[in-house]
Formats: sequence, structure tokens, C-alpha cells
Amino acid sequence: MRGKTKVLHMSWIAFFISFVIWFNHASLLVLIQQDLGISETQIEILLLLNVALTIPARVITGMLVDRFGAKISYSVLLAVCSIPCFMFAMAENFTELAWSRFLLGFIGAGFVVGVRIIGDWFPASQVGTAEGIYAGWGNFGSAVAAIFLPGLAFYFGAEHGWRSAIALTGVIALVYSVIYYFSVENLPPEIAALKTRRPMAMEVTSIRDLFLYMLSLVPLYATISLLAWKLSTPATPVLSASWNMTIHLVVWTLFFIHVYQLVNNNADRLSQPIASIHHYQYKQVFILAIAYLITFGSKLAVLSMLPIFFFKTFNETQGTSMLDAGFLASSFVVTNVIARPAGGWLSDKIGRKLSLYLFVTGLAGGYCAMAMISAQWTIAATVAVTLACSIFMQAAEGAIFAFVPLVKRAITGEVAGIVGAYGNAGAIVYLILLTFVSTGQFFLILGLSCFLLLGLIYYLEEPKNYITEIMPDGTLLKIALD
Repeated sequence: MRGKTKVLHMSWIAFFISFVIWFNHASLLVLIQQDLGISETQIEILLLLNVALTIPARVITGMLVDRFGAKISYSVLLAVCSIPCFMFAMAENFTELAWSRFLLGFIGAGFVVGVRIIGDWFPASQVGTAEGIYAGWGNFGSAVAAIFLPGLAFYFGAEHGWRSAIALTGVIALVYSVIYYFSVENLPPEIAALKTRRPMAMEVTSIRDLFLYMLSLVPLYATISLLAWKLSTPATPVLSASWNMTIHLVVWTLFFIHVYQLVNNNADRLSQPIASIHHYQYKQVFILAIAYLITFGSKLAVLSMLPIFFFKTFNETQGTSMLDAGFLASSFVVTNVIARPAGGWLSDKIGRKLSLYLFVTGLAGGYCAMAMISAQWTIAATVAVTLACSIFMQAAEGAIFAFVPLVKRAITGEVAGIVGAYGNAGAIVYLILLTFVSTGQFFLILGLSCFLLLGLIYYLEEPKNYITEIMPDGTLLKIALD
């Protein structure tokens, strides 16, 4: 527990707690529904709101962590997000549930913070494995929530025990925010004196990349508009027509402000030649973002609906309870502990592009197999298929974030923010899609998305094996990553 090893362990624990809080409601929805009398439609809305705020949160947090460092960023995030966690535990109606769940989506931005600090502490020959351990062991928090929170809720009392179980996760986050702050440093001592560049908007190195970056922002803002539209339809009438229009205006106003900031930050730099040592290709970021939209986005969507899907599928034929369904659903993420680090490790060993090809191909097959799950299946066969699909999915995520810290170290937080935000955008798109199709069709669409992703991976390029830093005296320092 010293140096980079300590940073890794303290960070994955922080992310683990973040995921426990983020999905502390998923396995308790039946209890919440019984206690507060909310409808199936309102449950669908809660699932959507849970991932909505994470989209802008990851972009914003990416900028903040590059500017202020991971130490303060993660600590403040955990402490602040404990507040809506307590709000959710004390909610007395659907409106209070919805607002607190929406605000809790900000906790998902913690992922970006860890990607930055791990990328700073580990060399390229180890960064894929380290990022895999960080994300894989951290993601396991959702499985722990699915396994233990229902039992904890019944321990506290079947009728209102879910409140105590959820409040307890908020207490843990608040306590750990203090522990994390006093346990880590932003940079290892050997590079702590380097001048880290902290722009207000991401820097690009060509006019073409500037336009590509602006184009890549459109899906993020469009997803929030899509969510606003969904919540104003007759099927889910949460927002009035006037509120819907107001949200659209605010979203696209923020988009143009973001674009203005981006252009303003890059105008002077792009008006003159940029040294080749500073160049990077934004298409790398864009392709990785789409890859994460399909992999992590589908994961969040499946994770949100799987406990209820298993309960409804096997309750009559095999007497599966909600507690049993939570255990079954945990099989979809329990492989995080091994599969995501293994995906990062294999990327370090055989190449990031090749490993991503292999994992996405396996994931496509896994989703197609999950499309065939029915009440006639045995529990053993269901778990086997779910586990196999999960292994390829987690490994693919590990391979994606073996790429991210190597695109350009000085803006790792922002790169991770955009890639991570696309993951949440994918979750919203897939969850909205789920309201229009059957579960079998839903899984088939996920499989088709993976096949389409294989074509994009062709255009990825293996990252360089060095980074550049600006020394305090203004000179450039070229650092080998290995």
C-alpha cells in the first residue's frame, strides 16, 4: 500500500462505492414499488433518470480533474453525492424519488477521476492492467449492491428496510470522501514538478479535428434532448410541453456555448503551425467514445433491467423471488473483478486494437445468445450465457480504457470524460429503445450494434509509446511511456 499501488487501491475502492450508490436502487425496485405504490412506467422513468445527469457530469468532471487534480475532485464528488442518496432514502412519493435519482447520476462521473490519476501513476506497459483493475473492481460495486442490499433491506424490515439500506450507502460515501483525500496524491513525485497544461476546453491539433470534436458533441446533447422528449410523451408524462421546450432550449444553448469555448480556446493555436510532438488524432477519441457507447452503454441498460427481467421470466415457472433475481442479475457484472483487468492486461501484451476486435466479436455473440433466454431455460443455462456475455463485455471495456490514457496525457481527464459520457448516452438510448421493443429484440439490437462497431475499430491506431511535458522553464521533455 505505497506509491502507485496505494493510489490504485484507494481509487478502485472509491469507484466501487460510487457504483454501489449509483445502482443501490436496481435490486430494490420491487420493494420501493410496493412501499410507495409507483407504476411500471414510473420505474422505467427512474431507470432513465439514473443515467441522465452522468452525461454532462463526465464531461464537466473531465475538465475539472485536469484543472484541479483527482484528490480533491473525487473527495468532493463522494461527499456531495451522499446528499441525494439520503434524499432518495427519505422520499415519500415519485417526484422526490425522481429528483434524487436524477441528481445521483452525477456519481457516475467518478470514473473519469480515477482514469486520470491511474494514467498519471502507471507506465504504458502496465496502464491497461491498472485501468482494468480500477474499473473492473470498481464496477463490481453494482453486483455487491444487487447481492447484499435486498437482504440488508429485509434485515432492517421488509416494509421500509430499503430506506435504511440505501441511506447506509450514503454514509459510507461520506466517510470515504475524507479517507480518500488524506490517502492519495495527484502525481508521483518524479513528475509532480512538471507543469501540467489545464485548458478550459480540450485542445485539438488540426482544423479537421476541431470540426470532428464539435460533431462528437452533438450526440451527447441530443441524448439529453431525447430524454426530455421521452419524459413528455403520453406514455411517460413527467414533463409538460412548456418544460420540454425549455429543456431543449437550455440544452442547445449550452451546446453552442461549449462550441464557442472550444473554438475560442483553439483559434490562436490553429492559426500557426503546431509542433508535431504535440499532435494527436481526435478520431481516436471519437471511435473509442462510440465503442464505449455500445459496450458500457449496453451494460448500464442491461444492468438496470436485468433483475426485473429475471424476476418476471422465472417467477412463475421456477418460483424465483426478487432476492433470487438480484443474485441472478449480479452474474452480469460479477466477472468485472477478473474480466476487465484481464482485458486491459491482454491489451498491454498483444496490442490494444487486436484485443478489442476479439472482445467485441465475443460480445456480439453473447448478446445474440441472451436474446433467446425464456421461461423454459434452466437457471444454470441462463447464468452460463449471462456470464459468458459479461466476460467479453468487461474485457472490451478494459481494452477501450487501455487506449484512453495514451491518447494525450495532459488531457486524459477530458478524453475520459467524453468517452465516459458516450457510455451513459448509450445507456439512455438503449433504455428508451427498450420501452418500444421486447427484451428478445432488445438483446438482438445490442448484438447488431457490436457487429457494426467492428467496422469502426479498423480505423483505430495503436497509441505512441511516449508523451511530452512542458517543464517550468518552457522547454519540452519527451518521456518514454514504458
